[in-house]
Amino acid sequence: MTDVGIAAAGQIKFTMESRPIHDILFDAARTILTDLDSTVIDGILVSTNDTHRYLGVILSEMCGIQPRISHTVESMCGSGGNAIMSAYSHIKSGLARSILVVGAELPNSPGGILKWDMSRGQFQSPIYWGSILTKSYKRRYDISDESVSTVAAKNHSLAADNPDALYGYRCTPGDIMQSKEITADLHLLDCSRACAGASAILISDADTCRTVTDDAVWIRSISQCVLSATFGRYSTYDRIESAGRAARDAYKMADITSDMIDVVEVHDAFSICEIMATESLQMVEYGQGAAYAHDLYVTESRKVNPRGGILGSGHPLGATGISQMVEIFRQLRGEAKDRQVPDAYTGVTQGMSAAGTSSLVAVMQR
Repeated sequence: MTDVGIAAAGQIKFTMESRPIHDILFDAARTILTDLDSTVIDGILVSTNDTHRYLGVILSEMCGIQPRISHTVESMCGSGGNAIMSAYSHIKSGLARSILVVGAELPNSPGGILKWDMSRGQFQSPIYWGSILTKSYKRRYDISDESVSTVAAKNHSLAADNPDALYGYRCTPGDIMQSKEITADLHLLDCSRACAGASAILISDADTCRTVTDDAVWIRSISQCVLSATFGRYSTYDRIESAGRAARDAYKMADITSDMIDVVEVHDAFSICEIMATESLQMVEYGQGAAYAHDLYVTESRKVNPRGGILGSGHPLGATGISQMVEIFRQLRGEAKDRQVPDAYTGVTQGMSAAGTSSLVAVMQR
């Protein structure tokens, strides 16, 4: 089977502006198509939770492309990662040479709430599961609110060097804790914000990658783990079990270990999520994620969430997983400018949906 790589990637600035979803999809697609011979594209996949129909085909027409494959992928916060996995599978199987994956969302996206899960009762907003995870972790490992808020301080500060970020300002854990209290365990700046935004990535087989660029980034593995749709049915509240399982499979497929990771983008929908994710990715032992985040913050390391993560960059659900991969693509090519991790060779992305009931992990290398 052919190797699969990323030949091109781009995105537009995340904002709170509401525009037609097809317009922001097209704006992101143009960041790639402007310098590309579109005849290499066999498929166009759209990632979104937006309720407008036929968006894959609409985007194809707007781009002037008649693809052999086109559809829309929805999987709540994990939509972008799932669209990438679908494109990877199409190419690996030989069904396509190259697929353009474009994700977009608007601020009022319905994708943040899973109404099917009646076990949540009146607590359907992600704020509640974020609070439950935070409280459970603090109890299990006896850590303080300030330790958790270090993640938000780090990521908001890192976003200051990301011109596409929704936010971007330098702050301290004290600043996070002085923001509005949302629940007993979450302050406003511990929470990501849904916004408008779009990202695009061109995934291709080896031959097509080499016709498009001399500097492709190779997807060495991609793995998903689904536990359930119901929050807490097959998982605990103090770790992201689905991420741990997906990581183990992805590392085995790519033949790497966690100490080989140079840069990683994790799904920090809430501050606690980054702490749990670094543990699930085997970067630190369980219970040590908060101390690790503190070390990253005080040393100004960009190893974890160099673009500012979801907390600093914003969370347009359908674009988030793609935006994570765009960042790793830029890091591994040495194109991340002020946020560049030196000599990055191996990068990882971790995304998830619905409080970590499912997760996806991908490994990339130069």
